[in-house]
Amino acid sequence: MRQGYRVPQKKSVLITAPGLVIGAIAFGAAGGWTASDMLTSWSASGGAGLSCRIKGNISIDTGERIFHVPGQKYYAQTKISPQYGERWFCTEFEALAAGWRKSKS
Repeated sequence: MRQGYRVPQKKSVLITAPGLVIGAIAFGAAGGWTASDMLTSWSASGGAGLSCRIKGNISIDTGERIFHVPGQKYYAQTKISPQYGERWFCTEFEALAAGWRKSKS
């Protein structure tokens, strides 16, 4: 690396798009997400639109929060409705840390 060269740092979304962050928090609150849930999801994806394929579904019958991973029996049929608090996760660890359990089938 040559003398005086600086590696450009990625700017925080809070600096580059504060309105986007405020809007996302308002939208998330309306859907039952907490700011912590949204920030966890954002940071897990690197904020770069990483494809997060784990489906966080809420049971209509019990209200239980269950996540489905690709390849599981009901993965393809599971639909995510953010307005009901359902969401996507990037890793199983992220889903577990947010208080969701893995589907049994």
